[in-house]
Amino acid sequence: MTRPAPTRSFTGWHMFAILLAMFGTIIAVNFVMARYALGTFGGTVVDNSYVASQKFNRWLAEARAQQTLGWKLDVHVGTDRAVRIATRSPMGPLYGATIDAVATHPLGRAPEQRLHFVNTGGGIFASDRPLPDGRWLLRIEVREGRNVARFDDQVGA
Repeated sequence: MTRPAPTRSFTGWHMFAILLAMFGTIIAVNFVMARYALGTFGGTVVDNSYVASQKFNRWLAEARAQQTLGWKLDVHVGTDRAVRIATRSPMGPLYGATIDAVATHPLGRAPEQRLHFVNTGGGIFASDRPLPDGRWLLRIEVREGRNVARFDDQVGA
């Protein structure tokens, strides 16, 4: 049996087009993925993992102590963009607590905001100034007497 002759021959230009399409696709996908990676990177959790490992046992002890307090926070942003925090403990609201927070933008596009809270009564606290529009990560520190608790929360839209 004889094989029919190809109607067109495979040339160097065909191979060039195949290689160009293949590497073009790979490069395009890499650029898209790199853009997504850089656009969604929220930063590092710790700057130096060795130093963090040295503090790990202390952090665990603080977390256990905080858990035994049983404190809970309800955090929300009002229409006036002021942050309001309702406190709860097993014994009731935290009437005599002092609350401070640092608000950071998740992508670092806005400068961090330091917030101090004023007791508005009934264990509810309001920030002394409003937050700018956007999503914010709050690192909240609650103190009552010798007890200290730290909470992380996210507010805004």
